[in-house]
Amino acid sequence: MGLGSGRILLRHILPNLLGPVMVVAAGNFATAILVESGLSYLGFGVQPPTPSWGTMLNENYGYALGGKPLLALAPALAIAFTVLAFNLVGNGLRDALDVRN
Repeated sequence: MGLGSGRILLRHILPNLLGPVMVVAAGNFATAILVESGLSYLGFGVQPPTPSWGTMLNENYGYALGGKPLLALAPALAIAFTVLAFNLVGNGLRDALDVRN
């Protein structure tokens, strides 16, 4: 049709790539949070002066069995809600940036 490569790239290819890239990026952030907290829980993550939800979960695991489950439940819920939020934001961005609507 005689259109230049730049125009084809900006008008047709880039808008169709933006939604899936955002979903993958949000999923990667959620996966990174889960991996970091899992490694910290096992003791392979960041060292104890640095705060981490996995370390908090590991340190408070004994309290959960001893009758104070809120101490271990708080970091677990923080991890779960943060991962859920990243996934929902990624899906919302995908829907908002969809070129077919």
